[in-house]
Amino acid sequence: MPRPGRSPTPSREHVLVTGGAGYIGSLLCGVLLEQGFRVTVVDKLAFGGESLLGYWHRERFRLITADVAGDDLRACFEGVDAVVHLAAIVGFPACQAAGRETAWLNNVEATRRVFGLAEEAGVRRLVFSSTYSNYGLSNGGPVTEESPLHPQSRYAETKIAAEEFLLDQGRSARCAPLVFRFATLFGISPRTRFDLILNQFVLEAVRTGELLIYQRGYSRAFVHVRDVVRGIVLALEAPEDRVRAQVYNLGSDDGNFTKDEIVSRVLAHLPETTVRYAERSFDGDMRDIVVSFAKIRAGLGFRPRFGVDDGIVEVRDALRTGLINDPTGVRYRNARSIVN
Repeated sequence: MPRPGRSPTPSREHVLVTGGAGYIGSLLCGVLLEQGFRVTVVDKLAFGGESLLGYWHRERFRLITADVAGDDLRACFEGVDAVVHLAAIVGFPACQAAGRETAWLNNVEATRRVFGLAEEAGVRRLVFSSTYSNYGLSNGGPVTEESPLHPQSRYAETKIAAEEFLLDQGRSARCAPLVFRFATLFGISPRTRFDLILNQFVLEAVRTGELLIYQRGYSRAFVHVRDVVRGIVLALEAPEDRVRAQVYNLGSDDGNFTKDEIVSRVLAHLPETTVRYAERSFDGDMRDIVVSFAKIRAGLGFRPRFGVDDGIVEVRDALRTGLINDPTGVRYRNARSIVN
């Protein structure tokens, strides 16, 4: 039976996922396929396509190797009902390294292009991945979707520009855009990232037995990658009036932590780890905020299922058993027995 207030998922619903070989997309594709969606991935495979191998022979899966920032994508949108736009240069360091022109091309111009093609093809909705780093440094209580934006990085600047375009278009376009401002992600996926603070801390603790910590008191919001995927699916299923030109913070009210609190959680599961603290000036993606997730709970019925302890344990165990390779090439197979 369909859930109250939601449309049933048609068996032939067709979702196009840009950046589908990435951290979120590779996990999202599997969930969509299991739930009966048809899935087309558009990805230039800059980091390889191994994360999609498990779906390669699925009847309802198609991969198109292409760059959303420049290649001819018109044919990719034929018969598509919804787009999940994940392709981007993600994060402060990557955008700084790429330079302003390249970051703007991939994060802003490509978003405008994808939305234009979706509108032209009659696609009904587009889900856009943005970031809570758009809020920057807060001045007090929890930030909401209505709070002012104070970008502290080129990455946030590009995401805000793309958001503004989509929200303006959403007032009159046939295609209904929705913006998700994701909290800091953690957890494993077919292409796990280790440049995210919680995953990185666990990696360092397992690899070296030591954590070096800067900016101790800063607060951030966290969300498991599986919860992000579930939020995206809710957005694909929700009535149009819940998504059109809407912005939702995606995360958990129980997921706001200071860096010291995250370190304490890591030590609880990796007690042999030592911690050193250091001071360092930092000119970049400064975030010291508590985020409210009340809107997504009320609007989409979203409630997270996984906490930071779940993520710490699964990343620790995936590294120790050799399920995931340390990106430096070190393997930990049979290094220790796994205690759940």
